[in-house]
Amino acid sequence: MALSPVITRHILPFVLKLLYKSLRISVTPPEGEMRVHGKGTIFAFWHGKMVAGWLLARELFPGEPTAAVVSQSKDGRILSDALQQLGYALIRGSSSRGSVEVIRAMQQTLEKGDIVVITPDGPRGPINQFKYGSIRLAARNRSPLIFARISYAASWRLKSWDRFEIPKPFTRTTVTLQLIELPEFRSEEELHACCKQLSEQLSHA
Repeated sequence: MALSPVITRHILPFVLKLLYKSLRISVTPPEGEMRVHGKGTIFAFWHGKMVAGWLLARELFPGEPTAAVVSQSKDGRILSDALQQLGYALIRGSSSRGSVEVIRAMQQTLEKGDIVVITPDGPRGPINQFKYGSIRLAARNRSPLIFARISYAASWRLKSWDRFEIPKPFTRTTVTLQLIELPEFRSEEELHACCKQLSEQLSHA
């Protein structure tokens, strides 16, 4: 059954903000400049950590134009309604499926110097695996890629493909930001190898 727009556009964003404000969050910044003024940036976290991830991105980059890549699925519609209320512009679709429209929209957003926020293993997995599209785009544009490792001391974990976690109110939440510098890929093999290495390195984040 579809959720009412009243729930997705008003109640859900309110609940998310209330829960996020209750979390005891500590953030470890990355080495080097996290944000280069006027240069488009990609901010990423795993799909299963999105309860804190979306609001974390808004907190880290207050007042800056920020776009979220959200799938065209029914779950994506629910999420997109909430994210709009949280101040996000929307890019609907999945870069992992090679969508020309999505890649073009991400490209235009980065060229404007704005921030693109993604869940690189979404919308359907495999869990904690980077998709080629976002990595290829970041490398081609020489865009900074910031990955957020998010860990909850206590949470409810759903039996979903992404092991989706809902942090318990007031729980200690540890965030470690990692600035990833991508090389220029000379072949698809190099790109695939990089994605595999990043996925293995950050799979426990």
